[in-house]
Amino acid sequence: MSAPETPQSCHVFSNDAMGRDDATALAEKIRNRDISITELTRAAIARARAAQPLIHGVAAESYDEAIHAASVLDSKEGSVPSPFFRGVPTYIKDNTNVAGLTTRHGSLAVPEAPATETSPFARQMLAQGFLCLGKSTLPEFGFNATTEPAHGPATRNPWNLAYSSGASSGGSAALVAAGVVPIAHANDGGGSIRIPAACCGLVGLKPTRGRLIDNEAAASLPINIISEGVLTRSVRDTANFLDHAETYYRNPKLPPVGKIEGPSGRPLKIGLVLDSINGHKTDDITRQTVEETALRLEKQGHHIEPVPVPVHSAFPDDFALYWALLAFGIRANGKKLLHPAFDKRQTDGLTNGLDQRFRRQFWRLPTALWRLKRSWHDYAHAMAGFDAVLTPVLGHTTPPLGHLSPDVPFDTLFDRLRQYVSFTPLANATGAPAISIPMGHTPDQLPVSVQFMGRHGGERTLLDIAYTLEAAHPWPLARDLDRQDRDSENRITGNSLANTV
Repeated sequence: MSAPETPQSCHVFSNDAMGRDDATALAEKIRNRDISITELTRAAIARARAAQPLIHGVAAESYDEAIHAASVLDSKEGSVPSPFFRGVPTYIKDNTNVAGLTTRHGSLAVPEAPATETSPFARQMLAQGFLCLGKSTLPEFGFNATTEPAHGPATRNPWNLAYSSGASSGGSAALVAAGVVPIAHANDGGGSIRIPAACCGLVGLKPTRGRLIDNEAAASLPINIISEGVLTRSVRDTANFLDHAETYYRNPKLPPVGKIEGPSGRPLKIGLVLDSINGHKTDDITRQTVEETALRLEKQGHHIEPVPVPVHSAFPDDFALYWALLAFGIRANGKKLLHPAFDKRQTDGLTNGLDQRFRRQFWRLPTALWRLKRSWHDYAHAMAGFDAVLTPVLGHTTPPLGHLSPDVPFDTLFDRLRQYVSFTPLANATGAPAISIPMGHTPDQLPVSVQFMGRHGGERTLLDIAYTLEAAHPWPLARDLDRQDRDSENRITGNSLANTV
């Protein structure tokens, strides 16, 4: 992987109504009437229009509708009880229905047709008061670890536009990192919250299986590997999102997350894993970042202890077969699952290659499913003596655009993906919570993140660790690359908000 000689970044932070605030701060300003929802919505839309030609994170927009909804909310100020994030702008990932907007799953195989209903999780999220500006981009059906659709422009990383924003929630990550919105929807079937969070320097928490309401696709899977969530720039936004999501629905089988506002200070026993079980060694920069994070935690009084990966050695092959099963299922049943006009002739090289791989290896499925289902018990047993486990998020640092393109020959692409996505799938198969936190940077000014995996239902512990590291080691944002304008961000305004370096 070769890097460009001159990095180029993009951000749209400005001294407008959004400023540099996170979602929690903006919600408080709305409650205090320091800003109006209409004012905030117009600022976010201006940022989106400025950033889109550079990062390509928006799949569909509903800006006129959002401005109208904002004006209605402003006219009803104080007349009804307000949800916590009332009026904060966001995007919903384009594999989740929002009534009136198209849902194309990042694929030409799915026709443009407005959804008639809003998906269950989108209802849970929007019930917190968020104002949807549109849909964010993803790779076809979320199968890839980069958001580079075969039929359109790649979603670019705001830190360095020559690099991947990750996936499958790559559009949401790019929009949040660039400053378009402070929080956006993401979901995770193999790392799709944590991977783009790692690439774009964000907080990405994959909740415990069943913590939040599942969308329709998850309920149909033989093993539900999909969790819903958000991408944010601050730990408190993620914590507040989970807390207030539980006012809409709380799973009685899990301990409540509740309100968590900062680190508890209690010492924790944390396992340490540096290399995955797939035989590929973690690269030097990623390994160093994880080791430095472990040292930081030790200095703060936590006990760090190396541990083996708590899963059967066949796990990488089993999960890869399950991944291929999903592609087979979509190509075979897309007309029933997605839309009557689904056209499998339009699917990309990765989807087709996974489909073919499953057809060659389908006979392995019963044993693979048994082991994947068993991984829940193996993981729970291994975690009994630990509060969390620290690992890399990815096998190596963020690749340049093209490295994981669906146009790469399938066998090469498949091998590259298995080297890259080597740590995140375990939490999906086991249903455990896991969080990605930015803790370093490459020479190319790209974030390097670490992952913490927790016990089932242990989101509070993961947020505790995240708050601890955020307080002791605040991570920069993409705007901080713009050194010359950091203290005078009113140089560019309106529809020319984008600052490029």
